[in-house]
Amino acid sequence: MERTQMDTKAPLDVIAASLRRHRARAGLSLTEVAKRAGVAKSTLSQLESGTGNPSVETLWALAVALDTPFAALLDPPRPKVQLIRAGEGPIIYSDQAEYSATLVASSPPNARRDIYRIVASPGPGRKSEPHMPGVVEHVILGSGRALVGPADDPVELNPGDYIAYPGDLPHIFQALEEDTAATLVSEHV
Repeated sequence: MERTQMDTKAPLDVIAASLRRHRARAGLSLTEVAKRAGVAKSTLSQLESGTGNPSVETLWALAVALDTPFAALLDPPRPKVQLIRAGEGPIIYSDQAEYSATLVASSPPNARRDIYRIVASPGPGRKSEPHMPGVVEHVILGSGRALVGPADDPVELNPGDYIAYPGDLPHIFQALEEDTAATLVSEHV
């Protein structure tokens, strides 16, 4: 299936402005953020200028390097009442697997949680490096089957199953059936 890394519903200008804002807040240079995130300085420069094609892995690495929640890089300001229909919202795809994450709700300023809709297909799975210290991920499987949790000891989930695990350790989401979908809540404590 041919597709771009990022759906146009996750506008590059929102990501660009967020990256510039969070880098300025942290008082870091392009070079320092790129080094901390393990990405090329030219890649970060392109993203900050609203070009490029970031994967979920690149944006996670940048969020960790900037010590900011992943969702803060994707989510523009929202009205009080928010409705996101199935198939809508900012979608980011993985370079590692048939896996997409749609930001459903980001954490308001004094709360520390983000909510994603996950859609994945069978394959090697989406392996995640540790996020910021204290992150806990909560997953409820909606359809299909998946191995989810710590990379060294994932658990097989069926529809309706729930798991919580440390997001600040390596972890995985590996679909075992087509049309596997889940809700993921990333909690920053």
